[in-house]
Amino acid sequence: MPDDEEQELLALLDDEYARRILIAASEEPMSVERLTECCDASPPTIYRRIDRLTAQGFLDEYQELDPDGHHYKTYSTRLERVAIEIAEGSMEMDVYRRDEDPADRFTRLFEDL
Repeated sequence: MPDDEEQELLALLDDEYARRILIAASEEPMSVERLTECCDASPPTIYRRIDRLTAQGFLDEYQELDPDGHHYKTYSTRLERVAIEIAEGSMEMDVYRRDEDPADRFTRLFEDL
């Protein structure tokens, strides 16, 4: 049975809007306004999914400045893939993120041993 963290990850990836955000933001960094248009969702829906995706480390957040001097954020997908292995009565899940910190990669690899 998946642990709580794995269940949260699976539930997030099962969410249609979360997947749409990840796909759209994988092409180029996007603002909430652009994600709202691309994903055909309301801004509150996009913000809720962004909060969950960012908490999982699936999105990078950037501060931008428009020509009028206003600040806004854009989001870019960090998630590359999720690998699930089911064997011998257990389930193993590996999450691969773009530009993963070397220390985090080493920790993950060490934990897999």
